[in-house]
Amino acid sequence: MSDDTRLARSDEVFARLFGERDTSAPDLDPELGRILRTLIFGDVFAIGELDDRTRELVTVTVLATIQTLPQLKAHSAAALRVGVTPVELREAVYQLASLVGFPRTLNAVAVIDEVMQAQGIELPLPDQAQVTDEDRIERGRELQHRLYGDRMAASLSMLPAGYGETVAELLTGSMFGDFYTRGGLDLATRELLVLVALAAMGLEPQLRSHVRGVLRAGNAPERVIAALVQGFPYMGFPCAVNAIRILGEHLQELDPADGA
Repeated sequence: MSDDTRLARSDEVFARLFGERDTSAPDLDPELGRILRTLIFGDVFAIGELDDRTRELVTVTVLATIQTLPQLKAHSAAALRVGVTPVELREAVYQLASLVGFPRTLNAVAVIDEVMQAQGIELPLPDQAQVTDEDRIERGRELQHRLYGDRMAASLSMLPAGYGETVAELLTGSMFGDFYTRGGLDLATRELLVLVALAAMGLEPQLRSHVRGVLRAGNAPERVIAALVQGFPYMGFPCAVNAIRILGEHLQELDPADGA
């Protein structure tokens, strides 16, 4: 592919996301800017069969995870521009709380709220909770078991004084009960975005569990790889390729009878 073709394609994708680029604006680092645009918008956006909505949800997830808030602001606006709904954008960020902690999640929420208010979107958005304090753990356990079986509880069973069960229940109630049961995103998309966040943090043990879950949630391997490739310019190539390698190892070991 010629340089002119990459540049033209990158300009077209950039315009879809952000509007026409102001080429008259001062640019103190034009060479880096060109490399960035052609790599991300010319090359990466052409890999795989993800639509712009999914690509921007992946990008927002990575940027919120690594707390690059200026870029999160730009891409939150881009996500809304290409058709991500306000609820979808909010849910992608909300569910990070169990992964990156509530302080970082609140930082990201403040950014997307600012973007939505600037676009005249009325806040707060409609509630998406579908559990109560009485059934959140049970509902969360159902989803967790569907994706992972009893792996988490088993991995903590050696802890003393009942802490294994206590810690496992905290995860079940929070990540799966409070967040995975919410409306706004389907289970396959939620799990795909969680995998991307784990990849951005380089958490290999959790990645090995979630590559199983992301397939069982209904994602094709090709979709998962495309999402990780989409995240690579933002999280860095080592984190992305490590996650892709872990997925590849799992696919090699997968028993056809086990299914996805």
